[in-house]
Amino acid sequence: MEPVLFRDRSRPLQIVLGGLIPAAFGALAGVLLGVSAGAYWAVGAVAAIGGFLSGFEHQDGWGGADRGLVAGFIYGVALLVAHAIAGTDAKVSLGKFPPLLAVVTAIVGMLLTAAGGRLARYLRERAAGGEVAAASTESDAPPASPASSADRPAGPITR
Repeated sequence: MEPVLFRDRSRPLQIVLGGLIPAAFGALAGVLLGVSAGAYWAVGAVAAIGGFLSGFEHQDGWGGADRGLVAGFIYGVALLVAHAIAGTDAKVSLGKFPPLLAVVTAIVGMLLTAAGGRLARYLRERAAGGEVAAASTESDAPPASPASSADRPAGPITR
C-alpha cells in the first residue's frame, strides 16, 4: 500500500504534521534538557527517527529536505524557548551560542528527512522495476521445450 504523500494531505493536517508535532517534541526536549541528559537524548532520537520516516511521505529526497529543514528549525526554536521558559540549568551543553542549535537541528532535520525521501523513492522504483521486469521476462521467455536434436545439425557448423 502506497503512503499518502504530504502534499496530498489537507492543509490543517500538513500544519499539524510539519509544524505542531516538531514544536511539541522540541518543547518536550527543551523541558527535559534541564531535567535529564538521557531523557533529552531519547526525545531527540525519537524525533530523528520521526524525521527520517516522514521522508516517506514525499516523492523523493528533495521534497523531504524542504520539510525537514522547516521542521528541524521549528524543533530547535521550540527546544530553546521551552528551556528558557523552564529556567533550568541545561544538563547537556548547548554550545557557546545556543541560538545556533536551531540552525543545526534544521540541517540535521533536512538531511534525515531527505534520506527518508530518497530511500522511499528507491523502494518505489525497485518495486515498480520488479513488476516491469517480471512482465518483460514472461513475454521474452524462450519456448517451453527445447528444439529436438533432429532439428539441429550434428557437429560443428562449417562455412
